[in-house]
Amino acid sequence: MTLQRFIARSLGVALFCAFFASPHAIAQPARQTGDDDAPAFAAVKLMGRGVNILGYDGVWEGGENAPFRISDFALIRKAGFGHVRINFFGFRFMDADDRLDPAVLARLDMVIDLTARNGLIPILDQHDNQLCQEKPDRCQARLVAFWRQIAARYAGKQPRMIYEILNEPGGEMSAATWNDNLRAALEAIRARDANRMVIVAALNAGGAHAIDKLILPSADRRLIVTVHYYDPMTFTHQGAPWAPLLAALHDVDWGSDEAKAKVVDDFTIAKNWGIANQRPIYLGEFGVYEKAPPAARVAWVRYVAMTAERFGWSWAYWQFDHDFALFDSASHSWNQPLLEALMR
Repeated sequence: MTLQRFIARSLGVALFCAFFASPHAIAQPARQTGDDDAPAFAAVKLMGRGVNILGYDGVWEGGENAPFRISDFALIRKAGFGHVRINFFGFRFMDADDRLDPAVLARLDMVIDLTARNGLIPILDQHDNQLCQEKPDRCQARLVAFWRQIAARYAGKQPRMIYEILNEPGGEMSAATWNDNLRAALEAIRARDANRMVIVAALNAGGAHAIDKLILPSADRRLIVTVHYYDPMTFTHQGAPWAPLLAALHDVDWGSDEAKAKVVDDFTIAKNWGIANQRPIYLGEFGVYEKAPPAARVAWVRYVAMTAERFGWSWAYWQFDHDFALFDSASHSWNQPLLEALMR
């Protein structure tokens, strides 16, 4: 999730991944029928419930307890989560020649190792999307360079780790450009790591049917498609200070039968696309900002997570700490009502 996206959304631009609408009935997800198709669906099942971490933490600059603590991995696992989506702003740590900082890579090694040691599946999310959203013509070279280095570094290591090519592609980028960029990045990964599970996003623009424009190599069945969900923004982002048109909102409620039906409607487009294309779906982000009424916040989170699970999707809450927080770093304790809403 980025400041640019928040502002764009507050101005009424549809900038969220692959969103949906169709019948209200919740169906079981389609299963793959061939041996070559099964791994991606099995990976989603193993991922289970997750949480986004470390996007805005000082660990990348060498900080300790900044505010994420090493012991928090064990707390996340103990709470029942199966994976973490590591929000890594990769471009930020690349030099003018697109080389990743060795010191930052060493810190990334530590984070991934600690994730695995605590029984969690690490998803390495290249979260740094501003360049690709604002200057699409400059995106591909840097994105390919990033994944070429990452794939070479981890080839043959951390077999459960999953790569996510780019968080929320969109902005000024067209669907055709994004398809070309993800193809190039995927080729860079596959040249060094043919069997790695990889998460790809539909273009984060164009409204509900953006997922229909996603083009994936049909022979590569080790791909998972991700969507994010924050609807309605007037509820989930009420009071958010970075979004001028939403900052003044307060006491916006949620929970009517109509509102719940819309979640199902929205998710159904992704479900139907996944069935038609035999691709598993991952809900990589969803959450509610702290200014929302607490009971309604809990109800929305519970219903979105429950609906995703009924569709057979894995999910990751946005986010562990910072804002939208599931965990209070100051008191070092969970937001218990929110945690219970997620874990039921």
